[in-house]
Amino acid sequence: MTKVKAGILGATGTVGQRFIVLLSSHPQFIIHSIGASSRSAGKKYVKVTKWKMTSDIPEQVKEMMIKECKSELFSDCDVIFSGLDSDVAGEIEMEFLKADLVIFSNAKNYRRDPVVPLIVPTVNPSHFNIIPHQRSIHSLKKGFLVTNSNCSTTGLVVALKPLQDTFGPIESIIVQTMQAISGAGYPGVSSLDIFDNIVPFISGEEEKIEYETLKILGEINLNEKEFNLLSSTNISATCNRVPVIDGHTECVSIKFKNQPSPNPQQIIDVLDSYVSEAQKIGCYSAPKKSIIIRYDDDRPQPRLDRDNGNGYSVTIGRVRKCSVLDIKFTLLVHNTVLGAAGSGILNAEIALAKGLLKIQ
Repeated sequence: MTKVKAGILGATGTVGQRFIVLLSSHPQFIIHSIGASSRSAGKKYVKVTKWKMTSDIPEQVKEMMIKECKSELFSDCDVIFSGLDSDVAGEIEMEFLKADLVIFSNAKNYRRDPVVPLIVPTVNPSHFNIIPHQRSIHSLKKGFLVTNSNCSTTGLVVALKPLQDTFGPIESIIVQTMQAISGAGYPGVSSLDIFDNIVPFISGEEEKIEYETLKILGEINLNEKEFNLLSSTNISATCNRVPVIDGHTECVSIKFKNQPSPNPQQIIDVLDSYVSEAQKIGCYSAPKKSIIIRYDDDRPQPRLDRDNGNGYSVTIGRVRKCSVLDIKFTLLVHNTVLGAAGSGILNAEIALAKGLLKIQ
């Protein structure tokens, strides 16, 4: 099998490290180049990285030389995975796009761009259909830019997609998140702020969830040149940072437009039987089950359930009637796998399967 040559931007950060872990044993992709800030460029990866993953730095990466994040230094890569911070991602990713390179970005900068698909791989890969139009806008032959969503949005839309498809429009959504500290990167939240504490504010997070959900669950229009955001759905998000390392927990209440609403067992049956396109086309990283149902009264829990499906599954429990809306449940998503780097990799696997990647 011809290996797809992958570049990683922001390789020394926590998302970049997760990209490295997930790609180091991948059967289709090989880590070809790694990039970081100019102060790290020209140095060996092992010498400058504060490694925060639970496994060791993969041997093939330790001695690799870090490059500056300049497109000409990555021109021989087939695909670029960006774990850059949003402060620098916008300019760098656009420079790579204009150089006709393929970028899968974890940053927020282009999620609202009208010709950039915002894709959760187990939810809306049909949004790849806008790529030909994006290429025409930017006069590209092979390059394109795809973003994955905010880590909390990711878990939420995986749960909502099969319910919307089966029972029709969701009128109202109320979600309260309890988000792990790894979502803030490194060094992230100060220990004096998070130990023995909950921080009821994460800058920009609520707005991301409220917008991104509507784009992801919306449709690409018939001429495949723009996205139609959901217009009949109202969503309210409240976000909290909690002293958990990995795994975002979300308490969700929903109301359906069509009444009478489904009962809890019908909800469970639909969620449990959901099969994503990524699973159907046999993507390497696709979990055996996109949604795992827990029937225990006290699950899901981050420490026990975040690694389900190797971190690519969303775990859902406590499905029950809601006395204010219709249904409520609790979900868990691994925020640095499916919620970040893993989505970028699985999106690239889908693009490869769809023939969108032109291998050198």
